[in-house]
Amino acid sequence: MHVAVMAAEALEWLAVRAEGTYLDTTAGLGGHAGQIASRLTSGRLIANDRDPESLELARRNTAAFAERICFHQGTFSELARALPACGVERVDGLLADLGVSRYQLTEPARGFSFLAEGPLDMRMNQTMGITAADLVNQTAEKALADLIYQLGEERRARRIARAIVRARPIRSTLHLARIVEQAVPRTSHLHPATRTFMALRMAVNDEQGELDSLLRIGPDLLAPGGRLVVIAFMSLEDRKVKVRFRELAHQGRAVILTKHPLTPTEEETGSNPASRSAKLRALEMK
Repeated sequence: MHVAVMAAEALEWLAVRAEGTYLDTTAGLGGHAGQIASRLTSGRLIANDRDPESLELARRNTAAFAERICFHQGTFSELARALPACGVERVDGLLADLGVSRYQLTEPARGFSFLAEGPLDMRMNQTMGITAADLVNQTAEKALADLIYQLGEERRARRIARAIVRARPIRSTLHLARIVEQAVPRTSHLHPATRTFMALRMAVNDEQGELDSLLRIGPDLLAPGGRLVVIAFMSLEDRKVKVRFRELAHQGRAVILTKHPLTPTEEETGSNPASRSAKLRALEMK
């Protein structure tokens, strides 16, 4: 079952008003979107996601609030199109949950998981772009090692890249997972392929570039007093959010509301282990 991470905290810091207008940039399966929409009366929610399959599931899961939600499919770099497409000029709150959709992780055909047999795809929008198979089978060894090290923060990246190149062609998710597991021993509770798969997913979807776009475009979409709430799960992403928030505050454009990032309660991490690494930051535009 899909559970929205830090939902209570997200809604609290968005300060959702019944008549307000909000943008959920990562609708996923509709967890946060449904909770925001449930608090609206005359207000509107724009539910955006780059994955058309997830967006359709979000539409079904929030059907009870259909009249309050406008759905838009696009990446962070295309967010400026979402507002006019839904007849909105500015929003009172913008939410970005940077975690991967539970649907993407658990549907083998999407190729995100090293626990199930599937094609090496990993595209959040399967209608465009290169696949993870393209990356592992065509990228030069040094470039592949750099990618795994920089995006996955995997210290054993060189050894993994060497093993991948020697085993080409890589045919599937489990094939790749076995190669990584044979190349590097398990040193923690994490599966040895965890960081490699994460790095490939981030590269395939240009997640760092898209996050940069969100942090650049997002503040301009907010009305004065509007709030930007970001939930990050990786140190790379959280650092970007922290630096951008400080820039906006230094420029006098915004006030940082969370001096330190908020983390899930013990109760939430106990019932939803996927929330363990979540960090929430919020700011308010002047």
